Parts: sequence; structure tokens; C-alpha cells
Amino acid sequence: MPIKDLIRRSVRAICHNRAGGVVVSGLLCLMLAQAAPACAEPSSIEQSFATSLTAMPSQPLAVTGSFYVPAYSSVSMSQGKLRADFSVTLSVHNASETTPLVIKRIAYFDTAGKLVESFLKAPVALKPFATIEAFVAATDIRGGTGANFVVDWAASGEIAESVVEALMIGSIASGHYAFITQGRSVKTVGKNPAGN
Repeated sequence: MPIKDLIRRSVRAICHNRAGGVVVSGLLCLMLAQAAPACAEPSSIEQSFATSLTAMPSQPLAVTGSFYVPAYSSVSMSQGKLRADFSVTLSVHNASETTPLVIKRIAYFDTAGKLVESFLKAPVALKPFATIEAFVAATDIRGGTGANFVVDWAASGEIAESVVEALMIGSIASGHYAFITQGRSVKTVGKNPAGN
């Protein structure tokens, strides 16, 4: 539940602030207590991003492909003696202005290549210029240092190449870090997508 985590982290940070931390942290604690039920996230991409989705295309899906996206949910430091854990947000953007993009699978794998989690129950169609996301909390260390996503997609014909990225965010001591990895197309079957 990223919103609750963000609020909790903000409360902790403000509590450590000498100037006005007590008053502001008290207000945030009250807001957190009242907002907790409202912050509960839907359990699936289909629910969380319903406004980004459209009906599945009636035409046959003539073009298919896959993206491989590195996701550093954990990073080894100090010659493997320390580990920093990061939250990961995978974003899948339909870069087409006119054509729906069918997302057939979003799979999360660990360092050993073992499937950790599948984020879709069934294929979904993404509206033009729409985005869906999958989130892995920093406390979820199942992926390890070599975690990755595989995103399988399809379209009824030529389509602009999707933008698939993973955003990692975390803290190490007093430093805060964020970085992005780009998905790489690892397979395309059928007529090459527009833009390639």
C-alpha cells in the first residue's frame, strides 16, 4: 500500500525534524488514522487502472511481443556484505494515439529466474496513450538483486512501440535514491510494430 507507506515515511521524517515536527506529525497521524480505509488499494491491475482499460479488440491479434525489464528490488553493497532494498513500480505505457495495446502477461521473476508473481489474471486492453502499473514494495525482497519483469503484449496490427520502465525508489542511511530501467524488446512476432 504505497500511499500508506509514503504517509508513514513522511510522519517519521517530520518527527525527526526539530522545528514544528510535533504539531505536523500529530496532524499527519490523525489524517493517517482517518484515511487508512480510503487508502486501501484495489488488489488488481484491472481494478486499480480500470479507467486506463478498454474492451479487447475484436480483430485477431496479428502482432505479439515481449519486453524484458530489469528491476533492482535489492542492490548489494560493500562487496555483498550489505543490501539496500527498493520499491519497484513497473509502468507499461501504450505509445499509440489510436490503437489499443493488449497486455497478455506481467510476470515478476527473482534472481534465479523463478516466477515470483503474476500481476494479471487475464489479458487486458490498454487504451491509446494510457498506462498501467505493477508495484513491488521495498519490504518485498523475494525478487533479490537480479529481479526482472517480462511483459507480453499484442496488437491487431501495426502499433507504436510501447514504453515499459521500472522505477526504483529507496533510502540508504540519510540518502534517498531513485533510478529507472528501460524495458528491452526481446521478441516480436508478426509484422514489426510501427516505429521499429
